[in-house]
Amino acid sequence: MEVEQLSNIVIRQPFSTDGASVNALIANCPPLDQNSLYCNLLQCTHFSATSALAEQDGRILGFVSGYRLPEEPETLFIWQMAVDRVARGKALGKQLILDILSRPVCASVSMLKTTVTQPNAASWATFEKIAAALGAPHQRTLLFDRDQHLGGQHDSEFLISIGPFQVPGRVNQTEGKNHDHT
Repeated sequence: MEVEQLSNIVIRQPFSTDGASVNALIANCPPLDQNSLYCNLLQCTHFSATSALAEQDGRILGFVSGYRLPEEPETLFIWQMAVDRVARGKALGKQLILDILSRPVCASVSMLKTTVTQPNAASWATFEKIAAALGAPHQRTLLFDRDQHLGGQHDSEFLISIGPFQVPGRVNQTEGKNHDHT
């Protein structure tokens, strides 16, 4: 099945019943790290508000998991992004992330962070396009070194930081509130 257009794709929060399908999608998107089915189930439940799923006619074509950093609640960290082979090259990953950023749970988010390995050209391009869409600066720094942090078993992970930004059309939590306490 080839995806000709994205007009009939529905983007929504994942449900617990999506865990197995998300797990299968990630398994079919090498070289993504495969999490356990239980981990993907938790992403679809505990992190549902900051994750997004794209489906077409009941088939899951994309998934992005994320969470707000506990020590930096203004930052959304994107944990994983998976797009089915038939939907690649259509900016679906970008749409999923922008959907998450538009939600009320992210009203005070002004930074986006993720990690990407050097050879993952598709992810680098996606996050550069997200930075451009948000009109925000971005930078990359080494976060987890292959030898120092990953026991030589995984490529180094570079941190991409995008922001600060304001999502177009989104109202900040503090806007419209009366701050006069007299």
